[in-house]
Order: sequence, then structure tokens, then C-alpha cells
Amino acid sequence: MNSAWLDWRRAERTGLKHLNVQVRELYERTKVLRVYSPTFIPGPVQTEDTIRAILTSVRLRRRVAVDDVDAAVAERVDRQESLLRGSHRFLILLEEAALAMQIGGPRVQAGQLRRLLEVQHLPAVSLGIIPAGIDRSELQWGVEMFFLFDHFQVSVELVSGFLNVTAPPEIGMYADTFAGLSDLASFGDTATGMINEALRRIDG
Repeated sequence: MNSAWLDWRRAERTGLKHLNVQVRELYERTKVLRVYSPTFIPGPVQTEDTIRAILTSVRLRRRVAVDDVDAAVAERVDRQESLLRGSHRFLILLEEAALAMQIGGPRVQAGQLRRLLEVQHLPAVSLGIIPAGIDRSELQWGVEMFFLFDHFQVSVELVSGFLNVTAPPEIGMYADTFAGLSDLASFGDTATGMINEALRRIDG
């Protein structure tokens, strides 16, 4: 089988911690994780407050019967810290709109932006931000949020569930898309300026 579909209700029926524990081995054996997010700041660089706000929202919105948000948050934070201390590399691309997406309110989002300013200087992290007004002529279609684990799996998060892709030709398409999006992104001081500007808008 080259891909596997799992709907959120089935994945989360035993709670949110179980789902996070399940993917830990995948993250730990991945040497280079490439992440593209058009809407919000993704898991590998989220603050604990952001993680809690997201998982609380997920539980309420999807009516997850088991209330294990605290345990799921602890698992996510521990996994993140372990990966950032290890020999893994994170290549993260964000649309500029993701800097303005509030999950948990202005205080949580401001803390999340400050976290981005910290992690972008880590040797393990490469952070690129695609400016909102850039010409998208060569990439006219909308691109979904995806995680590319080395060259062996792509995980795509959708409204009703998530898709794990393992077919080499399809993985290659996502790798090519990531490379194309990287060409549009700003890095270094320019990305820092974009984060600081988003932070100024929140702080007033």
C-alpha cells in the first residue's frame, strides 16, 4: 500500500495522547523534517501554550470523549524538546498569513512569535516565510499543509482526517513543491523583520 487514510474521529477515539505517542517513533527516526504550513505555526516549533490551545480546541470541536489534553500536551512538549536537542534538522516554510493566525488569543500568539524568533537561530532549524504579496504565477494552486519525513513519507492534514503518502513518485511531487515554495520564501534577517512586524501588530 502506497498511502493510508485515517479519519480524525477514528484516530482520536481513545484520546489525544495516544495519537501523539503513535507518531513519536516516526519523528525520532526522521533526520530531516520538512514542513509547509499556509495557515498556522506547526507543531515542531509551537509553544506549550499554543499546543494546549490547539488540543483543547480539537477536543471540543470534534467532541473527543476522553479528556487527556494535559497528557497530550506533555507528550508533545517532551517530543519537541527531545528532537531539538538531537541530530535532527527542521526545514519549516510558513505563509506570512500564519504569523497572524491567533490560536488561544493575542497573548498566546505573541508568545508563539517570540518563540519563532528564538528557534530560527538554532542550528537545527531553517525557517522561511513566504511574503503575502509575492508573485505566485508558477504556483497558482492552493497547497495543503504537509510534513515530509526524509524521503519515505508525507503526512497531509485535511479537514476530515490525514493522509500518509509513501509512494515514491508522490513523495517526489511534494519534495519538488517544497523546493519551489522555498524559492519564494524569505530567510534570515528578512524573516526576522516579518516576525517582528507581526509581533508589533499584536502588541499594538
